[in-house]
Amino acid sequence: MSDRSDLRNLPEWVKSFGLPPEATDAIDRWWQPAWDRIVDALPLLPVRRAPDADVAATYEPGAEQVVFQAVAEDRPGAAWQAAFREMWPAYRAWYLREGDDARPDLDVCRAALEEYMPEIVPTWERLVELADGDELAARCLSLWRPPAFITGCSQAAWTREGDAPVLVRNYDYPASRLEGIVASTAWTGRRVIGMSDCLSGLIDGMNDAGLAVSLTFGGRRAVGRGFGVPIVVRYLLETCETTAQARAVLERVPVHAPQNISVLDGSGAWLTAYVGPDRAPEFSRYPATTNHQGRVEWPEYARAIRSVERERCLLDRVVDRDLTRDEFVDGFLEPPLHNTHYANGFGTVYTAAYFPTEGRVEYRWPGFTWHQSFADFAEGTHTETFLDGRRAA
Repeated sequence: MSDRSDLRNLPEWVKSFGLPPEATDAIDRWWQPAWDRIVDALPLLPVRRAPDADVAATYEPGAEQVVFQAVAEDRPGAAWQAAFREMWPAYRAWYLREGDDARPDLDVCRAALEEYMPEIVPTWERLVELADGDELAARCLSLWRPPAFITGCSQAAWTREGDAPVLVRNYDYPASRLEGIVASTAWTGRRVIGMSDCLSGLIDGMNDAGLAVSLTFGGRRAVGRGFGVPIVVRYLLETCETTAQARAVLERVPVHAPQNISVLDGSGAWLTAYVGPDRAPEFSRYPATTNHQGRVEWPEYARAIRSVERERCLLDRVVDRDLTRDEFVDGFLEPPLHNTHYANGFGTVYTAAYFPTEGRVEYRWPGFTWHQSFADFAEGTHTETFLDGRRAA
C-alpha cells in the first residue's frame, strides 16, 4: 500500500470491513486530507494559459507545464495586447462568475482609480484602448472590487548588516492559473520588473529606485470594498521609492481581501503589512510572512497549507547567525518552504529573489536560475514541468 493513490483510497478499504458508524465518521474526519475539506471554499483566479491539447498529450500523466515568458515593453503596446487577447476570455468568465450586477459599473471603477491611484489612470486608459474600448474589460482592469481570489506563498526580507538586502518569495498556486509573464515595463516612466497578474497588476516585482514588493494571501475569508491586490503592488512600484512611502500608500489604499504585503528598499528598510477590507492595516514586527495575519483565523486553511510551519521556518532562518545570504535564498527551494502538492493546487511554481540595490532578480527552480536585471533584461522563454510529489524539472 505504498503507492500514493492507494493511500488515498485506504479509508474506503478499511470501512468496507463493516465498522460501526462512529468509527467510519472518525476515519472521514481524520484521514481525509485537510485540503480536500476546504477546496470548495477556495476562490481561485482563472486558468489563463491552458496548453494545446496536442502538447498536453505529450506530458507525463498528471503533469502540468508552464512556459514562462520574459517580455520587455516600456509602454503598453502590441505585446500587452496579444496577452490580453489570449487571456481575456478566461478573465471575462472569472469576472462575471457572480453575474454582472455583482461587479461595480465603469463610473465607479474610474472614480476609485482617480481617488486612490490617479498617477496610473492614464496607463489604465491606455490598457482599455488596447482592449478595444471594451467596457467590461475596463472594469476588470481597474481591479476595483473584483471577485474574491486566494493565493498561497511564503516571503521574507534579508537585511543583515554587511549584505545587500534581498526580498525572497515562493509563489504556491495551481500552475495553470499563473500568467507566467516576467514583464519589464516603464508604464509611468519608472522602470519596473515583475511577475504579471490580472493583466494590469503584479504579484511581485521591483523598480529602478530600489524598491521590491511581494504579496501573500492573508488567510481570512473577508471580502469587501477595495482593489484586487495585484494592482496595488503595481501602484506601489510605479509611485514609491522607499519603504516609508509604500507604508503611506498602504495606509490609505483599500484592498478588497486579506493580503500580506512585504516591502524592502535599498537601504534595508522593510515592512510586513497585514491589509484587508474589514480592518485598518497592521504592520508586523517580523520580516517574514506566509498565509495568516499574526494569528490563525482560518484553522483548516492554515493546516492544509502549513502556514504556521512555514512562517516558523522563515523566522528561524532570518535570525540564524550562521546562515549566509545565499543559503537563505537557497532554503526557499527546500521543504517546508518549497511545496510539491501540485495536484492539490499548492505547489511552488517559482521562487523569486529580488536584489533592489543591485537592480536584479533571480527566478529560481530546482536545478535552474533565470537571471534578469535592469542592466540586462533578456526577452525569451523558460519552460518548467510540475508533477505532484516531485520537484520541478
